[in-house]
Parts: sequence; C-alpha cells; structure tokens
Amino acid sequence: MAANHLKVAMAQIAPVWLNKAGTLEKIKDSIRDAAKENVELIVFGESLLPGYPYWVELTNGAKFNSTVQKELHAHYSRNAIVIEEGDLDEVCQLAKEHKMAVYLGSIERAQNRGGHSLYCSLVYIDAKGEIQSVHRKLQPTYEERLTWAPGDGNGLRVHKLKQFTVGGLNCWENWMPLPRVSLYGQGENLHVAVWPGSDFNTKDITRFIARESRSFSIGVSSIMRVEDFPQDTPHLDKILEKAPKILSNGGSCIAGPDGEWIIEPVLNKEGLIIETLDFNRVYEERQNFDAVGHYSRPDITKLTVNRERQTTVSFEE
Repeated sequence: MAANHLKVAMAQIAPVWLNKAGTLEKIKDSIRDAAKENVELIVFGESLLPGYPYWVELTNGAKFNSTVQKELHAHYSRNAIVIEEGDLDEVCQLAKEHKMAVYLGSIERAQNRGGHSLYCSLVYIDAKGEIQSVHRKLQPTYEERLTWAPGDGNGLRVHKLKQFTVGGLNCWENWMPLPRVSLYGQGENLHVAVWPGSDFNTKDITRFIARESRSFSIGVSSIMRVEDFPQDTPHLDKILEKAPKILSNGGSCIAGPDGEWIIEPVLNKEGLIIETLDFNRVYEERQNFDAVGHYSRPDITKLTVNRERQTTVSFEE
C-alpha cells in the first residue's frame, strides 16, 4: 500500500465482560482477522479489556461500605491488566507478527501507583510490537469515579505511522479542549477517540474534532448486550434487574479532515469496520485552517503540559 495510504480497522466488539483471559482471546482473534485484510492500524474501544463498569449505575454504586460494590470492584481488579507482568505480551507479539499498530482500551492496575487502584488506560502498541504509550484517563466521568482513579499527562503523546501522526484520548477527554490541543501541537493528523459504545457520544464529537483539527477523526466503540454478561459474574441478578437489553450500541465512525463522514456511526453490529485513509486530504484541509500552525497565536495563548508520570513515592538510594 502507498506510503500516504493507511488501512485502519475499528474493532466494534463486545468484551467477555470482566473476564481478562476471555476478552484477550477476542482481541487476538480480531487482530488475526484484521491481518487477513492487510490492516495497518486496529483500534479497540474504551476499557474493552476487560469491560466498562456498567454495574456502578445499575446497582447503587454510591452506597458506602456496600458488600455488593466491594465484591464487584474486587472482581474487576482481579481482571484488570498489569502491563509489567506481561498481560499484553501476546497482543504485542501479534502486532509485531502482522506489522500492525494497535490502540487498546484497557483497565490497568498501575504498579507505580501501588498496584491496587484502577486506571482507564489507552495503550498504543506500534507495528514492531512495542508499547509506546499508556495514557491513563485524566478525569473519569461521573459514576466512573467510583471505580477508576484519575490519571496523568504522561500518555499525551503522538506516534508516527507511515505518513500519519496518530494520537488518542479516552471517551469524554475528547470534549476537553486542552488535551486535544496538546495532541494537535505535536502534529497529530489522525485522532483516535475510544468510547464504551454509543452513537450518542460519537455522532457529534467525531465530526467536530475532524473539522477543528483538519485531521482524520476515528471514534471507536464497543458493543454490550445483556447476553454478554457471563453467568459467573458476581451479583449478576442485581445487575440484570435494571439493565436494558442493549447497554452499548456501538456507533463507531470515521470523519475526514473536512468534518464530513467517511463512515457514519455503525449501530448494533459486532465485528471489524475497515477503511483506507489518504493522508493527502490532511494537507488539502490545512490550506485554509491549522489550529496550531498558521491560524494560531502562541504569542498570546499557549498551553503548558506536564507529562511527568505521577507516583506517590520516590526513593533515593
């Protein structure tokens, strides 16, 4: 494929909910399927591995000292990934084998923060199978704050991929102007937004980011249905009491640098959605507007970003 073309796949799939091993198998299967189509970048939705914390809203998650909440959180923690222990090694190996870059939404137990709190992390694995960034969601949204910890700026990074420069944010971070600008300023021209799954979220912001940045904008969401809850889920009966039949309907989509749809939000369909992007369109749209280039005034407004990885304890030997 030409250097200015990039074949991307949006993996709009359901997790094996709160089952790390089962979800990893689905992720690896998706990568293998994408490789058959010569995909060069595959993207998975927010917190897909091992799943979004739907129970918090459905089971009175704010009740203090609740046995139900404690046991579900512990189950979630046991199925979160620990990158330092090699939980993503097989995914990295597949990326290397197929020369495919991967953005993977994960729940991470961060070792440098003690190894117990959970972070909503977007992991970028390059086509050599190497993890190049782990972006921990800066601000969990509403009920998410009852189970996820706030992250830091360390993962606000972009990555070269052929002629493209890719960057990514989690869910409502995409509504935060300054994190977006931090990526634009590093040369981002392919923006990846990952979501737990809903066209309610993707239908407006995907096109807005594309038009604001004059970049390709990809919104990738998961699918989640009642039948996707494993029967061995703790307190499943309580979760299902108020659960709708469809918790996440997908809505994965792509907008071009002019802000118009290339692929409109795809609903209630599980599988890979594949498209080839032409980098030349970025240059065409930057001719009349470039938010961090000729249409910026850094002498008047400028952003400062702290990318230090935050940790509670620093040891000096």
